[in-house]
Amino acid sequence: MIPKHIAIIMDGNRRWAREHNLPVLEGHRRVADNILVPLVEHAANRGISYITFWAWSTENWQRDKKEVAGIMKIFKHVIAKRWGRLHEKGVRIRTIGDIAQFEMSIKNALEKVVEQTKNNTKITAIFALNYGGRDEILRAINTFQEFPRAFSGQAPPTWKVTEDTFSQLLDTAGIPDPELIIRTGGEQRLSGFLLWQSEYSELYFPSWYMPEFMPEKLDDCLEEYASRQRRFGK
Repeated sequence: MIPKHIAIIMDGNRRWAREHNLPVLEGHRRVADNILVPLVEHAANRGISYITFWAWSTENWQRDKKEVAGIMKIFKHVIAKRWGRLHEKGVRIRTIGDIAQFEMSIKNALEKVVEQTKNNTKITAIFALNYGGRDEILRAINTFQEFPRAFSGQAPPTWKVTEDTFSQLLDTAGIPDPELIIRTGGEQRLSGFLLWQSEYSELYFPSWYMPEFMPEKLDDCLEEYASRQRRFGK
């Protein structure tokens, strides 16, 4: 039993770096250079259709300014180099989150690669950037308030919000809810990740860090998922 969509909370980069006596940014850099592309490729080979990475949260801006600046440089490198390789291999790239908050060069590069890869079909790799579950829901509510006719065909005060209508307003519109959410690093919480979409997701909290997430560890995660009994409240 292979999930159609898995989502990953990428945790433990800084702890991995410290435990290896490396600068903090080296954990982020290892993930960018050695983990993401092989993981996406292996997920595609295992028959997964969607893989989501929570790469930057709405709270991450509060980190040390030097670390933030360093991560922004890594983002630019990933978009220019690593995502180009994904495109060559037929990977469709999407983003979720409020990317308008990034500097213009990053925002434009993100929009360009999303457009460039939109017809690729091997697997969809989704990167959650400046993403927070509450922020996503609030943005969806504000959008619905501004344009109710476009989604309900009714005018206030008679129009009603439905699950289907609300889902169409989320960043993940058109993307199936994740059957499996993995948070690396041992922390056992979602921290607001995919609040709406995670209703029936299976949760897995391995102790190893994101810089250690090699393809064989994805096999372990899928084996764990296959052992679960999904009842959906029944």
